[in-house]
Amino acid sequence: MMRMRGPATDLPIILEDVTIVAGDMAILDRLTLTLATGAPTMLVGPNGAGKSTLLRVAMGLMTPASGRITWGGRANSPPLRRAIVFQRPAMLRRSAAANLLYALSAAGVPHAKRGAHVAELLDLVGLAGLSERPARRMSGGEQQRLALARALAREPEILFLDEPTASLDPAATKALEDVIRAVAARGIKVVMATHDLGEARRLAGEIVLMHRGHIVEIGGADTFFTAPRTDEARRFAAGELLI
Repeated sequence: MMRMRGPATDLPIILEDVTIVAGDMAILDRLTLTLATGAPTMLVGPNGAGKSTLLRVAMGLMTPASGRITWGGRANSPPLRRAIVFQRPAMLRRSAAANLLYALSAAGVPHAKRGAHVAELLDLVGLAGLSERPARRMSGGEQQRLALARALAREPEILFLDEPTASLDPAATKALEDVIRAVAARGIKVVMATHDLGEARRLAGEIVLMHRGHIVEIGGADTFFTAPRTDEARRFAAGELLI
């Protein structure tokens, strides 16, 4: 993989008493969380729990109404070492390779090195044979993997994923999960929102259960699924609805 640009780090990301308000509703309500290096962190919880909002806040795309966020000990840090992939990423009207060339150019990669990086990224996400295919003609799963490759063009230290497999079939989901494992194995911190408890079991090192803008429970994946500490976690892990 490409070398990192310098010693600056965005980790840990620390949210302290962060509140996000929409109208008269608190989407995140005095939320405190630390995201550090290590195995993937999975954000789980019912729709409307605040998972997507938390990803955007940690990325730096939203400003809290109150509270504080630091990235590697710095406030107001530009997103140089972090990247995000949304549930429905937009594809440029170009080939898969050209989508990556655009991302590498935006990331400041020297022109002479971009071709090699395109090949490396396409190979990493399992799209090496599709470099010249128009991105908008790719399947949903292929587009998600291309979106991951574009995000990785930024050489991120932390990668935020917002329910990337939500609309994919089982085969496409497995292919994407394999890429996520490969990314995590390279030392990139993955923080991912998912509504799929099976997926959380397969990928997570850490589980964060959210409900109504609060963190209900946080801990190792094994403990969460075998010995949850809260009644909400027990009910959610058993497949019951949290209302």
